[in-house]
Amino acid sequence: MPSDARTLAKVPVTIVTGFLGAGKTTLIRHVLAEAHGRRLALIINEFGDVGVDGEILKSCGIDTCPEEAIVELANGCICCTVADDFVPAIEALLALPNRPEHIIVETSGLALPKPLVKAFDWPPIRARLTVDGVVAVVDGAAVAAGRFADDPAVMAARLKADKAVSHDNPLEEVYEDQLLCADLVILNKSDLLDPAELERVSADIRATVPRAVKLVATHEGRIDPAVLLGLAAAAEDDLAGRPSHHDAEAEHDHDDFDSFIVDLPEVADAAVLLDRLATVAAEHDVLRMKGFVSVKSKPMRLLIQGVGARFRHQFDRAWVQGEARASRLVVIGQKGIDRAAIAAALVA
Repeated sequence: MPSDARTLAKVPVTIVTGFLGAGKTTLIRHVLAEAHGRRLALIINEFGDVGVDGEILKSCGIDTCPEEAIVELANGCICCTVADDFVPAIEALLALPNRPEHIIVETSGLALPKPLVKAFDWPPIRARLTVDGVVAVVDGAAVAAGRFADDPAVMAARLKADKAVSHDNPLEEVYEDQLLCADLVILNKSDLLDPAELERVSADIRATVPRAVKLVATHEGRIDPAVLLGLAAAAEDDLAGRPSHHDAEAEHDHDDFDSFIVDLPEVADAAVLLDRLATVAAEHDVLRMKGFVSVKSKPMRLLIQGVGARFRHQFDRAWVQGEARASRLVVIGQKGIDRAAIAAALVA
């Protein structure tokens, strides 16, 4: 790359983190729609082999973020493959004829953001990029429902039955690590909370984060992009102020979680399928389901996204001529999730 003034200016990067289904992709889509001509680029990291988030963002059709400026990485944890995946993705984006003015990285819902921030201290990255800020998106309804906290009575019963039971809750650790690294917290899905729940969840978040961090309540990720882009945090220089449950570990992994793909036949009635998905998710404590489904006699593809037993759906685009009308869902849960039973129930 030529060494001119344009090259020497560091490109700001915003890392968008948040647990499975918190609303990261919806937030980013809104930012793209309100970019007002600012050239953006995206790196999207997914946990699972169905590129749902990338498909959603590529379908935006926004000139300031064309398809060639959207890079998908399906390795589950971008920070585990910095040299193999992340650096080449950055190189490709910076080599575009219309170099991006700002890069947004959407981590997978199970990623720990701090190791990714550390990656920006690598000489080939640090010289050209800076972490403008880490934005943690929170599913307010999931927090209010206790998704990330152990039930004290249940834990006491488990400990009484088996003294070897671990106190660690992998969901809580990932959720807290994402908050602890944040420069801005987006409390999303606030419309699903009553005023008392909103205040309680906000207080819990403030009690978790050990420093002054702005907290903004949103619905559908609707927020002025200027609030997200331009934090000027230089997070790579402030690693000590971002504690993690995994600071003492030389490496981290995602052995606590599992994902798999279920191929479905074409469905006749979307409502019946959605009822079945909600039932299966509740019975098997599924964390996340998402994918695309073909509905008989419908010319458009059905996008399905579920968080626990809460599902939403919409027809996102028409099937392209010659495109296989495949129905595939990615299912994510904690380790030991019963793949066979879930797959059998979904295709029944």
